[in-house]
Amino acid sequence: MKRYKDASFPPLGEWDRRLSEIACPGLRPVKLLHENEWFAVRERGGHFTLEHHLPQVIVLPIVDREAVVMVRAKRPVLDDVTLELPAGCSEHGEEPVAGAARELAEETGIAVDPARLVPMPPLAASPNRIPSLLYVFRVDLGREEFERRASHDEEVAEVELVPLDEAVRRIASGKIYVAVPVAVICSYLLTRDK
Repeated sequence: MKRYKDASFPPLGEWDRRLSEIACPGLRPVKLLHENEWFAVRERGGHFTLEHHLPQVIVLPIVDREAVVMVRAKRPVLDDVTLELPAGCSEHGEEPVAGAARELAEETGIAVDPARLVPMPPLAASPNRIPSLLYVFRVDLGREEFERRASHDEEVAEVELVPLDEAVRRIASGKIYVAVPVAVICSYLLTRDK
């Protein structure tokens, strides 16, 4: 039986190299089609890729093991204000865990020490176009931390505390439909009691 690559992450070992390196360096020729400060679009051996310049992070903030902090993100491209998890990218020279803590604070107003963030398995956001994985972290919060949150940045319309059973109903009904947050929430629910 052929064995395929397993994603690795702490506490089992080092983070998977596909988080910090382009996973398909052998696809040739490489042609730059577009580049801006956030990403590049390339053609790699006949495959079109969207390559972020900085590591991508997402945070699953769980309150009292019963609810998840979600943000209503303004998404003009979808003409919607979608229900998502706090996410973004690490800045230059910033460790992914620090970037995740910063994104949590910016998007929800909840500031935590990065040491509180627990690594979860990395995910592929779009394996047909993005040749890298994204860092996933969980942070356990108390209700008082949610209640005392500061203001959030302008990319977020609203911060919501969604009970986990309600999150499941919203996923099932399509009210939470952004793929990576759905995957992160489901991964947590499938493993939380293990």
